[in-house]
Amino acid sequence: MPRPGLRRKFENSETSPEQYLMSAPFRQFQETEPHLSEIVDFERYPLDRLDQADGIALLERCREQLKTDGCVVLDGFIRADALTGLQAETGHLGPHAHYNSTVTNIYNSDGDLSLPGDHPVNIFNERTNGFVAGDMIPSGTLVRSLYESEAFQAFIAATMEEPVLYEYADPLAGLVVNCLRPGCQHPWHYDSNDFIVTMMTKAPEAGGIFEYCPRIRDAGDENIEEVRKVLNGDRAAVRTLDLKPGDLQIFYGRLSLHRVTRIEGERDRHTVIFGYAREPGFVGRAARTRKLFGRIAPIHEREATEGLQRSDTLKD
Repeated sequence: MPRPGLRRKFENSETSPEQYLMSAPFRQFQETEPHLSEIVDFERYPLDRLDQADGIALLERCREQLKTDGCVVLDGFIRADALTGLQAETGHLGPHAHYNSTVTNIYNSDGDLSLPGDHPVNIFNERTNGFVAGDMIPSGTLVRSLYESEAFQAFIAATMEEPVLYEYADPLAGLVVNCLRPGCQHPWHYDSNDFIVTMMTKAPEAGGIFEYCPRIRDAGDENIEEVRKVLNGDRAAVRTLDLKPGDLQIFYGRLSLHRVTRIEGERDRHTVIFGYAREPGFVGRAARTRKLFGRIAPIHEREATEGLQRSDTLKD
């Protein structure tokens, strides 16, 4: 039986959940899930031998970049043949993304009339992008197999020097395909989680550049003046990444202001977001979840009633 959320997603669609789950390219993955070595380029990225010299060197390089920059990009992480399959999967999912157009500040919050107009909380920009929720991504696909791989999770945890990481308890935000159509952008913002793991599967013809300001704030200081400079066009603190399909990115997005510039040309931009957390049970806030996906799950309804506690006092 298809998930309830998937049923709701297709209430006004000519494609039924059953047709969707049984359509190419997903049908071929119903029986056997691929091994991680069929997805990741083990020659360049030895996830199967992290205790050996080449694996240790890889971890040391990742850790150093995360410490100094809050970001590491592993180019060509995905095997060329697997990338073709991943692109087919996200390409098939993309048309079913929920798009939301709004104006937002960097905290995804309301403004504050008690503060000056040029305070970051009162600076709003257009945001239009789409998300394919995790409950729409079937088991056995390459993208879900990678997300749920214990070896992949262990590698991500090791790069961050964490003993273990946990998949989100959030059925919508745990594994997501972010879709940006031509003309869309994701303006300056912070992530609600400490870190994010992403992989581009489809690049636009132009635009769609990932820009970030490493660790511009910390848990005790919003660093308002420096943030204000960035929002007003000062690029002294801004770094740019030339991401390509198949690149894996680990990024500390809770402390680093970041954005994706407006998509230009005729081709969409697709990025897979792998949601992991340091503690079990992570669930997104109900209000923000509804904005991103157009709906919430029962677990979000409980969160809305019982409340959600963060480990810091930073604005979302």
